[in-house]
Amino acid sequence: MEKIRCGWCEKDDLYRKYHDEEWGSPVYDDQKIFEFLILESFQAGLSWYTILSKREHFTKAFDGFDYKKIAKYQDKKIEELMQNSGIIRNRLKILATVNNAQKFMEVRKEFGTFSKYIWGFVGGEPIDNKPKSLKDVPATTEISDILSKDLKKRGFKFMGSTVVYAHMQATGMVNDHIENCFLRLQS
Repeated sequence: MEKIRCGWCEKDDLYRKYHDEEWGSPVYDDQKIFEFLILESFQAGLSWYTILSKREHFTKAFDGFDYKKIAKYQDKKIEELMQNSGIIRNRLKILATVNNAQKFMEVRKEFGTFSKYIWGFVGGEPIDNKPKSLKDVPATTEISDILSKDLKKRGFKFMGSTVVYAHMQATGMVNDHIENCFLRLQS
């Protein structure tokens, strides 16, 4: 019997693998949360598929998403990234990544972990929206609005409510698997 998945991921095997193995699974590890924050910020205005297909290049270009290293990037590294055709060469997004790494570390200092901070917006547990179909899945919510405003207040860049909600979906802060998706049926 064929698996039923959320319709957005049926484009190809890359999308299906991401859906089946990552999307919507709760992530509490700061390193992984940071990776998704960066990938989501690069996705702003683009398709997630574009980012996902370049993920390996992003990982290599940004030192495995090591926020401590990224926070120290200087002009030479920025220019190197601007020449890297494997990633999205948007200077503002690259500079935002360096900025966001610095802000990420500030939040970690304040809360102990970034995970503790970000999961606090959903009470530490995933919110299950129980969508019947893709049209029931929102692009933003009141919580993503609040979280986005707080991130911006803390100095984060490219963290609008849509980007933040996509991050919440990716890291399992919300469960938006549609009702007949095999992953919803397993949970």
